[in-house]
Amino acid sequence: MKNTIKITWLLLLLLAVGFNVEAQLLKKIKKRAEEAAKETILRKVEEKSAEETEKAMDSILEAPGKKGRKKNGKTGQPTDENGEIYEEEWEDNENTSDGSDPEALYIYSKFDFVPGDKLIFFDDLSREFVGDFPSRWNTNGSGEVVATDEGQKKWLEIKPGYGITYIPDLPDLPEDYTVEFDMLALGLDRQTASTAVLKVGVSDTKSFKWGKFANVDIPFCQYAPVGFFVRNGGEINNSIQGDIREKVLGQPHISIAVNKQRFRLWVDEKKVVDIPRMIPEGSKPVAVKFELHQFKDGKERLFISNLKVAEGGQDLRRQLMEEGSISTNAILFESGSATLLPVSMGVIRQISQVLNSDETLTLNIIGHTDADGDDALNMELSAKRAEAVVNALVQVYQIDPYRLQAEGKGETEPVADNSTTDGKAQNRRVEFKKVK
Repeated sequence: MKNTIKITWLLLLLLAVGFNVEAQLLKKIKKRAEEAAKETILRKVEEKSAEETEKAMDSILEAPGKKGRKKNGKTGQPTDENGEIYEEEWEDNENTSDGSDPEALYIYSKFDFVPGDKLIFFDDLSREFVGDFPSRWNTNGSGEVVATDEGQKKWLEIKPGYGITYIPDLPDLPEDYTVEFDMLALGLDRQTASTAVLKVGVSDTKSFKWGKFANVDIPFCQYAPVGFFVRNGGEINNSIQGDIREKVLGQPHISIAVNKQRFRLWVDEKKVVDIPRMIPEGSKPVAVKFELHQFKDGKERLFISNLKVAEGGQDLRRQLMEEGSISTNAILFESGSATLLPVSMGVIRQISQVLNSDETLTLNIIGHTDADGDDALNMELSAKRAEAVVNALVQVYQIDPYRLQAEGKGETEPVADNSTTDGKAQNRRVEFKKVK
């Protein structure tokens, strides 16, 4: 009997120990499962981020296997080595009949940025070799030119680092001028640092030091809207609220206007900074500078292109009313097409205001191109671009179409040297003339 009781207690003890061991084991398994689930989620996020980055990089970095794939210089249609058009690919990317996106133009209809009308500097990097640092820039760090797989657009990749500065070779700046560029960021996700920013601004020295300056930090953080940090080395040293997290995942266009001491900055159509006395009193900016901070090397990458600096001229509205005509290269189109870029709406908005102020006024709108490509195609392209401006005035600002005429002059009336990048940019222009 005693032996039976001992055996029973021993069995119960073993069973209790077994339950305890099993419970501990289950806890460990549960904990490990939770950790594994977390790891799986993180891995999926990283894989998705890597996949999106890879897709973006496929479209921006030059692909040796696609070097034969080009586009027709004036229609924008993709072609093979023999110039034959890939019809199916082109049909997938058709624009509206007037060459513009009405929804995008409407979004920009209240955009009040007006580029300067006298070109100082323009660099689309088209003459640079892929892999080289661009010849019209300077830096104390490193960087290189990359291209789309079809070679249609080139970008300068700038590298992160405090004190690593990128400076385009500009002449001295006037009191009133504008700065514009396209920007592309890759590899951004919710782990991107809150301090990941592009510092852009103006300085009174052309050295890598900032001297007397005014600059803005454009943020790339995705997990929170960290806003724009503004500073001028004096009283201004603070943050301005703003959320551009979605915009920086695309290819935003940055616009800056400096009018004496006033400094304004737009991201696409949204004005995010407008400070009346940001340029330090008594300073004379002579340089535009860029610095990239807190990007993870190899994962997060930043590219800029199409840098344009122009002197701010007279109010285009007043000039058109007083002189009867204006010519501007601040109305921009996609390369080789009549697709009107939304950032041009600041100028078109001013033209609509003149037309609304005088209902008897009629205008002739004349398009001009540079000398690249076929003469006949340039003539056709310039006419289509003038028609795109007419359509924007009619569709967006409700101007009577009978008050507008469109005409193309192609490359027949250049105002600058077509053998230089700056000269070509000046020749690609739109004129507005009162009809007698």
